[in-house]
Amino acid sequence: MKQAWTTIRSTALWAATGSYFFAVGAFLVLLGIVVDPAKNDRPQRWFFRNIVRLAGVRLKVRRARGFDPNHTSIFVCNHVNLFDPFVVYTAIPQFLRGFELESHFTIPVYGWMMGRFGNIPVPDPLTREGLARMSLLAGEALARGTSLIVFAEGARTRNGRMGSFKNGAFRLAVRLGAPIVPMSIVGSYEFFRTGDWILHPREVTVHLFDTIETAGLSMRDVEALRDRVRGIIGAPLGENTAVVDLPANAIREA
Repeated sequence: MKQAWTTIRSTALWAATGSYFFAVGAFLVLLGIVVDPAKNDRPQRWFFRNIVRLAGVRLKVRRARGFDPNHTSIFVCNHVNLFDPFVVYTAIPQFLRGFELESHFTIPVYGWMMGRFGNIPVPDPLTREGLARMSLLAGEALARGTSLIVFAEGARTRNGRMGSFKNGAFRLAVRLGAPIVPMSIVGSYEFFRTGDWILHPREVTVHLFDTIETAGLSMRDVEALRDRVRGIIGAPLGENTAVVDLPANAIREA
């Protein structure tokens, strides 16, 4: 009986979420043709928040005292499932964009939409010229007041544990002198697991930690920065990760 109820409930939640996604999402894409999406953040945020609600998530956001909601930053987050972008956009109180594989920008309609909405292309395969262009576009976005989100693992978890973090986001932050905000999504793996289709409505908590300034850091500090951020993100997830010290001027106190 319990399994039958879980199946029925998940089917209903997917039907409601999918119907809303395609109907309202199509409207926002059409709106984006005539209105600059950067000037149209409120309906996008409303759309993402309602996707999370319809899927059965009761979202809570906890902000550390040292988190500056007005400071354009690179947010680094653990990657759980396909709902992460909706959770992230709902939780971060800033205009936000992400990174997308460059090859995706060649997909008809979808590629145009990614470019129009301001996502940053990631070269595939990685080349020096492609990385330089990505860095340039990311710097321009940050200068315009657009914060960026990075899932530093590069893939969604399959077992609920965080994977290793790649260096790319941290190299980019140091190169641009951009602040980093570590961000944890807790409870989302129990809500929906990649490889399954069952939804388990529940509370999901997002932690926004103290802003970490990268001014004064060099490429020699990238691995220590990466490990520190991973340790911060992993703490509320129960990950056994050490927090690595950085130079004192790299941490903005609360």
